[in-house]
Amino acid sequence: MRYAIHWFWSLLFVVQMYLAMAVLAVVFFPWALVSRRGALVACKTYCRWVRWTAGWMVGLRTQVRGTPPTDEVVIAAKHQSFLDIILIFGAVPAGKFIMKRELMWAPFLGQYALRIGCVPVDRGKRAQAIRQMVADVARGAAEPGQLIIYPQGTRIAPGVKAPYKVGSAVLYTELGQDCVPVATNVGVFWPKRGIYRKPGVAVVEFLPRIEAGLRKDAFLKRLEQDVEEGSDRLMAEAGFDARH
Repeated sequence: MRYAIHWFWSLLFVVQMYLAMAVLAVVFFPWALVSRRGALVACKTYCRWVRWTAGWMVGLRTQVRGTPPTDEVVIAAKHQSFLDIILIFGAVPAGKFIMKRELMWAPFLGQYALRIGCVPVDRGKRAQAIRQMVADVARGAAEPGQLIIYPQGTRIAPGVKAPYKVGSAVLYTELGQDCVPVATNVGVFWPKRGIYRKPGVAVVEFLPRIEAGLRKDAFLKRLEQDVEEGSDRLMAEAGFDARH
């Protein structure tokens, strides 16, 4: 019975979360249309709303640990659910994501993502997109901010192992920027799929930065080690044994 009641509250939470996205998108549209700052404020307002409602509706509190970067860096993060997007973006001044091109057509989400400077990428054409983005940065055409990439390429459920793709290493070396790894345990509470939201404390942690200048293979090895060890530690803290 307790599970059924909490599932119902989880459903209400999910429904209102998407309704709030639509309402805020419409309210902020005039400002976002003329100013990137308007789009950023709209998105950050939404992040705060989701965190607040998750706390009182389903008992899911959130924490951001470590030091979020304020300079132009590459942020390479573990991706377990929509919640880590909310927490990471809300913590940095001007985050922008490398995103699947299909998301451009998602109502509200796609339009605001483009407005804040996200980089759409076609499946199978990541290398081409990266080269274009590097060129845009070099000539000052790309929006300044913190470029957020998920080095495993997709959401990964807790306990599941997946390779780290070379795209993050290419960005790191081509842009010549520091990289800030991010670990998380959000998937323990907010799954990749499904309605149920488990009560607890969901965390994203900004780890010590990896200075620019490493070779691609050395960088990728260090990134994977830092993110996986950090995420395993956070998941263990949440009661999940990532070794099984």
